[in-house]
This record gives sequence, structure tokens and C-alpha cells, in this order.
Amino acid sequence: MKRKLAAGIILGAILVYLSIRGIHFQDVAQGFRTIRYGYVLPVLMIMFLIQVLRSVRWGVILSPIVKTDQLSLFSVTSVGFLAILAIPARLGELARPYLITKKCHVRMSAAAGTVLVERILDCLTVLFIFLLALFFAPFPTWLIRSGFVFLLITVIILLVMIFMILKREVSLRALNSTCRRLPERYILKLNHLFHQFIDGFKIITDPRLLFHVISLSFVIWLMDVIAIYFMFLACGFALPLAAPFVVMIILMIGISIPAAPGFVGNWHYSCIVGLSLFGIPKAEALTFAVVFHVICVGMIIILGLMFLPSNRFSLSDLSRREN
Repeated sequence: MKRKLAAGIILGAILVYLSIRGIHFQDVAQGFRTIRYGYVLPVLMIMFLIQVLRSVRWGVILSPIVKTDQLSLFSVTSVGFLAILAIPARLGELARPYLITKKCHVRMSAAAGTVLVERILDCLTVLFIFLLALFFAPFPTWLIRSGFVFLLITVIILLVMIFMILKREVSLRALNSTCRRLPERYILKLNHLFHQFIDGFKIITDPRLLFHVISLSFVIWLMDVIAIYFMFLACGFALPLAAPFVVMIILMIGISIPAAPGFVGNWHYSCIVGLSLFGIPKAEALTFAVVFHVICVGMIIILGLMFLPSNRFSLSDLSRREN
């Protein structure tokens, strides 16, 4: 846990340095003065709606194993995303599975499986948008190669998940073979956790629910694109229609990297890289990144703090669950 925390903070510091290197801060300050803050309100509204849709989508993914009310889902989602912001190296991803076990009768390992399904579908949605954007946007070669590697890894993980849910006993025998040198009591515990974890994948075998989740995923990410477009208007950027898609894709890849709390560093550097493809100077891109970051992170913090009193947890809780 400590090594993960340290690595995340160090990586975040490196990306902060890369983001501000060569910047004249008076240019950034001038950018803040010229922001058209009337466009901030639509962005705030979109960020709130995205958070609501995330909780609705998670409820659909959970539905084959447990039913719970929407308020509980929204409160846990809000605090869970606050944990992702607050805890480096994306260790906060464990908060939602931990908290939902306090709201309904579901094991944490099964809830963790649903979160993995959610993340895989997010990746596939963004990568599908990435493939479409290749025909309209000037992606550099390194990003195209990275995108296809990311797609390959995501598809492999999805295929493994499908195999595990369809061939549960074969997967279990493979696990037992791998862990055969462990004491029997540990093997029995692993088998139990493995079964529960696979239960979280049940949505994959229900075409109707899976279509519902995929549709929600596209709506969520397209709303994110719209929010970025409004931020372009706020910053006075006259960019082609493909630009918000490109920035969204690079930003999504950037924040998927475990780094410092609040995505500080990887968020800003990703925005700068994305906007540089369209000729936006680094100082103006940093202004965009800072304002957009404050809006998105601010919304998550406000919602998370609102529901934190009824969804308390500690880092030691997550550490024990992780182990």
C-alpha cells in the first residue's frame, strides 16, 4: 500500500513538472482573466448528470446479483469517486465495493467484479470512439499505437472475463492448480472469493442488461465530450468538431494511469498534449486544464462530502479488504 502511494505521488510530481516546464505564468494568469465563465454553469450541470448516470449504470450492472435503491447507489458512487480523487494510485477504486456491502447484501468481491465490468466497458466505449475519431482527427503515431495496445489489453481482459463466467469450473481448476502449494484453508478461501468475484460479471451474459449498460456508457462519454466543447467556448478556442473527442480520449487514457491524488499532473499534462495537436499554446492549454480540473474535481468533492457522513471508511479498511 505504501509503495503504491509513494509511486503515485512521484509520478504525479513528474507530470506536474512536465506540465509547467517552460510556461510563463503571466500568460496563464491572463488566460484566467479572459475565461468566459458563463459557460462554466453548463459544464457543472453536465458533470452532475454524469455522476447520476454513473450510479444508474452501476445499479444495472449490480442488478443480476442484488437490487438496491438509487439514493444508496448515488451516495456510494459520490463517496467512491471522492476516494479515487483523495487516495493516490487509484486505490480509492476499492471504496465503492466496500461501501456498497454496507447498503445491501452483496459480498465485496462480487461488487469489485461489477466495478471491473464497468471499467472495461468504459475503456471499450472510449476506444470505439477513438477508432471513429481516427478518420477525422490528427492523432500522432505514438498515440495510435498506444490506443491499439490499450484496445488489445482491454479485449483480452474482457475475453478472460467471459471465459470465467461461462467456464467457471475450468477457471476454478486453473486457479487451484496455480495455488496448489498453498495451505488448504487458503485455497478454500480463494475458491470462495473467486466464485463471488465472477458473480460480478453476470451482466455480461444478459444481452438486454448489457445493451442498457453499453448505451449508458456512450451517453456518459458523449456528455463528457459536450462538457469539453463548452470548455473550449469558455476559453475562446475555435477548434474543429473532432477536437473535444481527441482531448477526451487522451484525458481518459491519462487519468487511467495511477498517479497523485486528484489526478494532479496526469490530468493537466493530458490536456496539454491533446490541445497541442490542434496548435493551442502550452500556457493556454494549461489554463484550460486547470479550470476544467477545478470544475470536475470540485463537483466530485462537493457530492462526496455531502454523502461522506453516511458512508464513512478509512484507508486501513481498504487496506484490509485489499489484502
